[in-house]
Amino acid sequence: MGAMSGEETPLFDRPGEATVARRDAFPVSGMLPDTAYELVHDEIMLDGNARLNLATFVTTWMDDHADRLYAQAYDKNMIDKDEYPRTAEIEKNCWQMLADLWHTPDVQAAVGTSTTGSSEACMLGGLAFKRLWRNARSAAGLPHDRPNLVMSSAVQVCWEKFCNYFDVEPRFVPLSDEHRVLDGNALEDYVDENTIGVVAILGVTYTGMYEPVAEIAAALDAIQRKTGLDIPIHVDGASGAMIAPFLQPDLVWDFRLPRVHSVSTSGHKYGGVYPGVGWVVWRDAAWLPDDLVFRVSYLGGEMPTFALNFSRPGAQILLQYYLFLRLGFEGYAQMQKAAQEVALYLSRGIAEIGAFELWNDGSDIPVFAWQLRPGHTENWTLQDLSDRLRMKGWLIPAYPMPDDLSDLTVQRIVVRNGLSMDLAAELLDDIRSATAYLDALPSPMPAAERPTGFHH
Repeated sequence: MGAMSGEETPLFDRPGEATVARRDAFPVSGMLPDTAYELVHDEIMLDGNARLNLATFVTTWMDDHADRLYAQAYDKNMIDKDEYPRTAEIEKNCWQMLADLWHTPDVQAAVGTSTTGSSEACMLGGLAFKRLWRNARSAAGLPHDRPNLVMSSAVQVCWEKFCNYFDVEPRFVPLSDEHRVLDGNALEDYVDENTIGVVAILGVTYTGMYEPVAEIAAALDAIQRKTGLDIPIHVDGASGAMIAPFLQPDLVWDFRLPRVHSVSTSGHKYGGVYPGVGWVVWRDAAWLPDDLVFRVSYLGGEMPTFALNFSRPGAQILLQYYLFLRLGFEGYAQMQKAAQEVALYLSRGIAEIGAFELWNDGSDIPVFAWQLRPGHTENWTLQDLSDRLRMKGWLIPAYPMPDDLSDLTVQRIVVRNGLSMDLAAELLDDIRSATAYLDALPSPMPAAERPTGFHH
C-alpha cells in the first residue's frame, strides 16, 4: 500500500503530536490546523471547569443568542468609533441606562464610559479624583504633591495598583471583628486636606458584604462641618452595583447621595457578560475634568473618550446591550434573586454542618464566607477542605483575611448565574462528605505551604 496522506494519518501519530512542543522558542515551521487545535485543546483540558469555579466573580455562561452575537462581533474594535458608529452609540446607551439605574439626578448631565473591566473603571474614577484635587489645590496656590486615597484594608488589588501607578498614598482603614467593613468609624483619623477621595465598596471581594455608603457619606458630612474638607466618594460597585438596584432597591448607596461623584461596575460579573467589560459613570460632567477627556469625531459630531486602554473588544459592549434589552429590570431582578436564593441555601446548609461559622450569609451580593468554628479541630484547615473539594472539581478558595484579621482564614463561595439549585445541592453534599472525611482523621493533615494572600 502507498504511504498515507497527512489527513489520513491517525490523529495522534501525525507530525507534531508525536513530540513535545517547545514552549521557550518560536517554532521554526508550522503544523496542520487540526494538529495545532488539538494541542491547545488538550492543554486546556488541564484547567478547571469554569462552571464549577466558585472562586471567580466572572461570568462563565451566557445563552445561545449571546454566543451567536458574540461570534458575529469578534472583529469589532471598540476604539474605532468612526468606523463603528453604531457600536459607539450602543456604548453610550449602556452607560446612560446605568446612570438611570443608579439614580443620576440628570442622565443628560452625566458622563460615562465602558472599560475592559471594573479595575480600569476604578482607576479612571481615581484619576478624576486626583486631577480635580490637584487643579483645586493649584488654583488656591497650595501644594499638591502628596495626594492620598482612603479605603478599607479589604479593598480589591486594583486600588493598590492605582495608588502605586499614579503616585497616590493609600490609607487603609483596618477591619476588625467589630467593624467588618469600612463603615465611617474613625474616618476622621485618616482624611486630611490631601485626601482626594474615599472609596466605598459595594460588595467586598473577601466576603461579599456591602460597605454602608450612606454611613460613610454621613461621616464625611460631619467631617466637612467640622473642618471644611469636602471629600467625595467613589463607589466601587464591581459586583453590588448590578445587584443592589434589583435586590435591595431601598438601599441608598448611589447617586441619591450627593457626595457620591462616581460609580463603577463590572459588566462581566453580575452584569452577566463574558469577560471583559466594565463601566464607570460620573453623576455630572463637572466631576470628570475636561483635561482628561479626548474627543473623537463620529456621526458628523464628536464623542468624548476617556480610557487607559486603546484597542479593546467591542463585542462585550454589544452583549451588555443585548442583556439590558433581553432582561430589562424585571429580568435582572429575577436572575439576581435566583442567585441569592442559591447563596442563602448554601450558607444555611454549611452553617448546619457544625464545623463552621458564617462570616456572612450572602444576603448582600450572592457571595458568602465562613471560618472554622474555634476549637472544632486541630487536624485540618480550610485549605485542606479546599483541596478535598478540588478533587470533585469544585474550585472554592481558602485564604487569610487582610491586615488586623490576617490570623483568620475564611473560605468563600461566589454564586453566579449558571449555578442551579440542583448543582448547589450536589456541592453541599460534597462539602458535607469532605468535612466528615476530615473530621474522621486520627491525626493532623501534613503541613503544606499555604497562600499568604488573596487578590482575586
